[in-house]
Amino acid sequence: MEQLTDLKAILHSKRANIYYLEKCRVMQKDGRVLYLTESKDENLYWNIPIANTTVILLGTGTSITQAAMRMLASAGVLVGFCGGGATPLLAAVEIEWLTPQSEYRPTEYVQGWLSFWFDESKRLRVAKTFQQARADYIKRTWEKDRELKAENFFIDDLEISSALNNYTTQIETAEKVGDLLQREALLTRQLYRYAAKSTQFGNFTRDHQSTDLANGFLNHGNYLAYGLAASTLWVLGIPHGFAVMHGKTRRGALVFDIADLVKDAIVLPWAFVCAKEKMSEQEFRQQILQKFTEHKALDFMFEQVKQQALRGEQP
Repeated sequence: MEQLTDLKAILHSKRANIYYLEKCRVMQKDGRVLYLTESKDENLYWNIPIANTTVILLGTGTSITQAAMRMLASAGVLVGFCGGGATPLLAAVEIEWLTPQSEYRPTEYVQGWLSFWFDESKRLRVAKTFQQARADYIKRTWEKDRELKAENFFIDDLEISSALNNYTTQIETAEKVGDLLQREALLTRQLYRYAAKSTQFGNFTRDHQSTDLANGFLNHGNYLAYGLAASTLWVLGIPHGFAVMHGKTRRGALVFDIADLVKDAIVLPWAFVCAKEKMSEQEFRQQILQKFTEHKALDFMFEQVKQQALRGEQP
C-alpha cells in the first residue's frame, strides 16, 4: 500500500510529463515501466517516470503489457490509444482513454457539477465563465511569452485586441449555447487569420484531414490538450458526458470544453510558428509540452473546473 501512495505523491496538476509513443512495446521490468524500441542492431529500453506523468498516448505500432498497465493505473496515469502523430488515422476514429479503475476519488466535485448541470440556465452561465476564462488566458499567455512576441504575436495589436474585446462583450449577450458556439467559431477564425499573417503562412483553411504542416500540428497539439483535460476530469471524478458547450450527446464532450481553455492560447500560435520553421512532429510536440508547463496549463484547467464545480447552487 505504501508503494501505491508513493506513486501518487506528486499531484496531477504539478506533474511534468506527457508521452506520445509509437513503434515500441511498453512493459514492466524490475518494478519500473519501460518502453522498448527495436532496431536492426540493438534493442533499447527507456524508463518512464510514471509518478511524474499525467498521460501516455500510444500511437501506431505500439503494444502494452498487463503488468505495465497495472503499474500505470496505480500511479493514476491515463493511457490513450490514438492514430499516428497523436491524432486519429481516420475521421471516424476517436481517441480512447483507459482510466485507472478506482472510485477512491473526491465526490465533492462531481456532486457540485451535477447540482447545476441539469439546469440549462446555470449550465449556460458556466459555459460563459469558461469562455471568459479562455479569453483571459489568451491575453495573459501572449502578453508574457517573449518567444511568441519574437514571432510577431502581440496581444495589443488592434486586430487581435478588438477581436478578443468584442468576443468577451458578446459572451454576456448570448442567450443559448448555440450563440456561444457561433461566436467562438468566429473568434477562432480571426485567430487563424492573425496567426497566418504573423507567420507569413499565406492563405489558411482549417481542415482536419489536410496534410499541410499547420493543420497537422493543430490536430496534434489539440490531442495533447485533450490528454490534459481528460486527466483533469478523471482526477476530479467528473464524467466526460456532462458538457456545458459541446453537446449533451457527444462522446467526451466535456474533455473538449476543458481543452478549449488553453488551445487557442498555446496550440494555435505555435502550430503556425513550428510549421513556418518546418519542424518535425517530435520537435513540435516538445515545444507544445514545454509551453504547457511554462504557462501552467494543467494548473489552469484544474483551477477552472474546481471553481465551477464548487460554486454549486450559488447564484
